[in-house]
Amino acid sequence: MLVTFRSKATESITMFGDVAQSLLTLMGASGRVPGGFAAEDVPTALAKLEAEIEALKTLSKTTPVSPATNEDTAADTNGGDDAPSPVPLVSRAIPLLSLLKRAAAAKAAVTWES
Repeated sequence: MLVTFRSKATESITMFGDVAQSLLTLMGASGRVPGGFAAEDVPTALAKLEAEIEALKTLSKTTPVSPATNEDTAADTNGGDDAPSPVPLVSRAIPLLSLLKRAAAAKAAVTWES
């Protein structure tokens, strides 16, 4: 499922459903699709999302563990270092944060639908 966020203040953005629902929950919404925030609720949702993203950033600042001495990293069959790393939620939130900031500045509502 894909979820599209819309506001009259800016262009729409589309993201995967699981990511969208996670971000909606962080904003204080139920996570249901479709849904929306009235213009007066957008600044509060934006502040909640920004606070949660900052908390996630501090949690993710851990040092990666090096391989054990008995681990054979050369035998990786999935490409080793060539394998793409998953995109963190903090990075996936950037377009939605931008949309919310523009909507708050324009005092515009935000809606989302699949």
